[in-house]
Amino acid sequence: MKKVKLCITVAALVVSSTVFAQSTKVKEDFKPSEVNQPRKAFPQVNSRGCVRTQISAPEANMVQLDIGGVKYNMVKDASGVWTGESAPQDEGFHYYQLNIDGASVPDPGTKYFYGAGRWGSGIEIPAHDREIYALKDVPHGLVSELNYFSDITKAWRRCFVYTPPGYEANAGKSYPVLYLQHGSFEDETGWSQQGKANLILDNLIAKKKAEPMIIVMDNGYAFKPQTEQAVGNPTRPAMAFEEVMMQEIIPMIDARFRTLTNRESRAIAGLSMGANQTMRIAMNNLGHFAYYGGFSGTSNYPNSDEIDVETFLNGAFKDGKKVDQQLKVLWLGMGTKEPEPFPGSIGAFRKMLDKQGIEHVYYESPETAHEWQTWRRSLYQYAQLLFK
Repeated sequence: MKKVKLCITVAALVVSSTVFAQSTKVKEDFKPSEVNQPRKAFPQVNSRGCVRTQISAPEANMVQLDIGGVKYNMVKDASGVWTGESAPQDEGFHYYQLNIDGASVPDPGTKYFYGAGRWGSGIEIPAHDREIYALKDVPHGLVSELNYFSDITKAWRRCFVYTPPGYEANAGKSYPVLYLQHGSFEDETGWSQQGKANLILDNLIAKKKAEPMIIVMDNGYAFKPQTEQAVGNPTRPAMAFEEVMMQEIIPMIDARFRTLTNRESRAIAGLSMGANQTMRIAMNNLGHFAYYGGFSGTSNYPNSDEIDVETFLNGAFKDGKKVDQQLKVLWLGMGTKEPEPFPGSIGAFRKMLDKQGIEHVYYESPETAHEWQTWRRSLYQYAQLLFK
């Protein structure tokens, strides 16, 4: 658990766990969060990154703000309105919830985001580099929703597709494609909502720092029908995302959009679980991809400092010279505050790359952990190296 400084101090003995100590040292420059629902005054954030929430629950006995793995007691006033504050949070986007008499519920003041396996509340702590994903007066691309039936999973699936500014007007132009994946307990909405991938690319393209590209954001949870169980686990359906990607998603995108279909015009990347999935896809299909990006993850989490290249990913990195020639960019990034196993696993992977003579780019996001600000910055850095 990360250590944080409290935004409030207790000036007297707390006689009840529900008492909220309002310190005179709290900086009273709170403003509504940018992801609040329309005309909602709470939640709020101050210049120190503290979060203040408020909810009317006159019949409740205890209400807590649950953010960053820490629960903060809130205090009820005479009208039944509960108010509470958190410690300073890291810059960027965070999931949170309210706990009312033991039941965890979304804050009705915020927009809802899919993360941690549920639709729930989110908060933006203004970041010093937020201009990289700010909504600016520049040409904007389009994020469209595409529903399709998968013959592999026997189910309807959905992806979101970003087409760059000018795509509709330049009918004769084809574009390279980045396949961009979310992390565990998230879905295909993550990169355009929490990640702001479309705004990052809009701003990069406007400054000519990135090539105009299509971005495809699909759902990494793809399973065979229940009749086809996972090997060694008869109670769990077999995973099928690699098959869906190679046999269904890529052919569908190439058929529906004006894409460049050579391997030098196709990139793949993902965060955490998505980094694992996309590395396996890339290394099993190097005839289709020339760029790989792993944000806070690689293809596995080894338990030691040494990776056996003979067995790792079925020997995909055994011929280091060949891999180095095939991958134009092998990019890895993580936050400086990431918890284990990520620093250890990524460190072991980098050692293996160096030993095999495989060049790679490594980036560290300052003062962020396993969270969206790390991955926004990672996409910002990675996208600038693609399709040059």
